[in-house]
Amino acid sequence: MKKLLFLWLLCSAGYLRAQQRPNIVIIVSDDHAFQAIGAYGHGLMQTPNLDRIAREGVRFDRAYVTNSICGPSRAVILTGKYSHKNGFKDNHSRFDASQDIFVKRLRTAGYQTAWIGKWHLETKPEGFDYWQVLPGQGQYFNPDFLTMDGRTIRKEGYATNVITDDAQHWLDGRDKDKPFCLIVGHKAPHRTWMPDTSDLGMFDNRTFPLPANFYDKYEGRYAAQHQDMSIEKTMRLGYDLKMLPDTGFGKGFFTRMTPAQRARYDAYYKPIEAEFLRQKLSGRALTEWKYQRYMRDYLSTCASLDRNIGRMLQYLDDHDLTRNTLVIYLSDQGFYLGEHGWFDKRFMYEESFRTPMLARFPGVFPAGSTINEMVMNLDIAPTCLQAAGVEVPKEIQGESFLPLLRPPFQAGRKSMYYHYYERGEHSVIPHFGIRTQRYKLIRFYDVADRWELFDLQKDPSEMHNLYGKKGYERITAALKKELAELAAKYEDEEALGLLAKKI
Repeated sequence: MKKLLFLWLLCSAGYLRAQQRPNIVIIVSDDHAFQAIGAYGHGLMQTPNLDRIAREGVRFDRAYVTNSICGPSRAVILTGKYSHKNGFKDNHSRFDASQDIFVKRLRTAGYQTAWIGKWHLETKPEGFDYWQVLPGQGQYFNPDFLTMDGRTIRKEGYATNVITDDAQHWLDGRDKDKPFCLIVGHKAPHRTWMPDTSDLGMFDNRTFPLPANFYDKYEGRYAAQHQDMSIEKTMRLGYDLKMLPDTGFGKGFFTRMTPAQRARYDAYYKPIEAEFLRQKLSGRALTEWKYQRYMRDYLSTCASLDRNIGRMLQYLDDHDLTRNTLVIYLSDQGFYLGEHGWFDKRFMYEESFRTPMLARFPGVFPAGSTINEMVMNLDIAPTCLQAAGVEVPKEIQGESFLPLLRPPFQAGRKSMYYHYYERGEHSVIPHFGIRTQRYKLIRFYDVADRWELFDLQKDPSEMHNLYGKKGYERITAALKKELAELAAKYEDEEALGLLAKKI
């Protein structure tokens, strides 16, 4: 009898400890602009479910990435290390999944772990009890998935819905006596912004105002002058905007649809296509038509993302998991919605560098709060480890943001370091730099050695390069010194070597 009592107490203690450790749900979208989330106040669309996270938790107004590109951002989230330290610098790399990632430490500590959806790291996941991931970029309709047993399976439906279904299915079958860490990777709203059939035409009654710098001339900004990511010149009518989609690059996105899915798309896009061909647009009229179509498709794709985030939140409610679950939502980077005339990301300019981040942790994060401290995707790994009571290894370069949100409240970082490496794609020149509360200093290299300096207080749209201007010598020198200090702190030898060369 005493032995049975002892075993019951032992099991009960283990169960209670498991319940006291928070569950963790991280939702990572792809190319989701903070401008497209209602909680950020830009008014482009309503996102009631993302807004719920902000209302019940915290909205980070200064969340940033270390390297604004898809795969490398995921590698930073997993490792808590900059790209040059985790080895995944650009989308042509291959992630070393055998290295230390935070989910492995959670798993060792008794957590069940899973990654479901977009992975985009060109290797098989490691450190997860379960995974099912899209190959490469994945497809919006009837997506293929790579499975743990080496198969590739196709699932009928729209990717955002299917990924949520699979995440909930995994939660249904988990070990209820263990805490869990689930990462849900969404493809949406990545290019080519293909809405779910139920969302087609959501924004057709809206005419979106052009951003003030839509026709930016890029004066004094060499790298911006030489990019290839403009709505005017780069956005493709067929590939991106679904006009005559069967005639060129990207037609496979449509041929994989079921007859019913294709019929819905044709019923919506064919009349738009016919009217477009009738108008024979050119010049600015064509560019602005492309912008309106882009915005309507992009925001319609975001609508399904928000709806499915709502499904995940409802699942937590229905299964009594809300109270003990840390939920973090972020995009892998920001995105341009016409600012500077662009789409895409990559640059250290604000719309690309800054990412949406919302988090909810009942009883820990004060509901409805806003954090103006600077945080980064680099901070996800140490935050999750600290929340779980797991030691944060000294090799992690990020900083947990828990101390910003619970007493005694601590101040955040004074400045942030950024490094983008990819050569060739969209012709964005590699660069690294520093952002402080007020200023941003960027060093472009490889293709062309150029510096840029912006006063974000006076010039939040980053239109006026102040580098080399009279009166900014002292500020420039101080920022260069701090940039070198951050490069040394994060052990970025390439940047340090470039800084040693005076230009």
